[in-house]
Amino acid sequence: MYDWLNALPKAELHMHLEGSLEPELLFTLAERNKVDLPWKDVDALRGAYAFNNLQEFLDLYYQGAGVLQTEQDFYDLTWAYLLRCKAQNVIHTEPFFDPQTHTDRGIPFEVVLNGINQALRDGRQQLGVGSGLILSFLRHLSEEEAEKTLDQALPFRDAFIAVGLDSSERGHPPSKFERVFARARSEGLVAVAHAGEEGPPEYIWEALDLLHIKRIDHGVRAIEDDRLMQRIIDEQIPLTVCPLSNTKLRVFDHMGQHNILDMLERGVKVTVNSDDPAYFGGYVTENFHALHEHLGMTQDQARRLAQNSLDARLI
Repeated sequence: MYDWLNALPKAELHMHLEGSLEPELLFTLAERNKVDLPWKDVDALRGAYAFNNLQEFLDLYYQGAGVLQTEQDFYDLTWAYLLRCKAQNVIHTEPFFDPQTHTDRGIPFEVVLNGINQALRDGRQQLGVGSGLILSFLRHLSEEEAEKTLDQALPFRDAFIAVGLDSSERGHPPSKFERVFARARSEGLVAVAHAGEEGPPEYIWEALDLLHIKRIDHGVRAIEDDRLMQRIIDEQIPLTVCPLSNTKLRVFDHMGQHNILDMLERGVKVTVNSDDPAYFGGYVTENFHALHEHLGMTQDQARRLAQNSLDARLI
């Protein structure tokens, strides 16, 4: 079944480039940039990938991102991910990147963007992997900081297809960013947002009604609100679900508890994605395969999930 799933044409709509930083590349970049690491080797780093919640993961994620410093680093990061896409027949990807993770430590915005964009261009030309880049605001920072990031981004407006919202969900509702999202939309940028992962269904309502998002990133807690579920079904609002991430971060204790196939059968436009694959144990095919192994996903369901991802592309 793995090989069949791997060959299935699919898109990935929820993947953080910084979260695809595999330990081997992390150590290579640390050596290149003379960055000291608290782990003695790759195995020790992988051993640290045991998370009880989203915040524990984020602490390690931001620490790992510190090795990314030059255009070449961001190119190498993105290119490594695109090679995975090619190997797994991901024919289109719309990855996130978090500029504030880098600008807050003194890396110029254009250094980050230039490296990523060159790799995405090469991926389109050399690998045949379509792509569109999404700029994400960090929700644990202020809206004022997000406004500054948008100021930095607008001179490069054509490099992006959308803005998103990620990082720590609890205590940081979408309403906190209503004005900056309105400004981004006025510049012609589509809006997406993480909501309903650790945060309650109310955060999904806010993201839809205040940020006017076109896709819900995660959204698995929507199933707790019947009225919200009906709206998502009626309006065919896509959910970019990340099964391995959800179990790794204890949104569900075990994959057998995951609700993605329940939502699929109820008519929700759910899709399968990897989120932060270097940290959560798998890329898109591994996420599909986990659904087959633990939930009994059929080939028909897999085809529908893959088609949903292709239909839910922003470009």
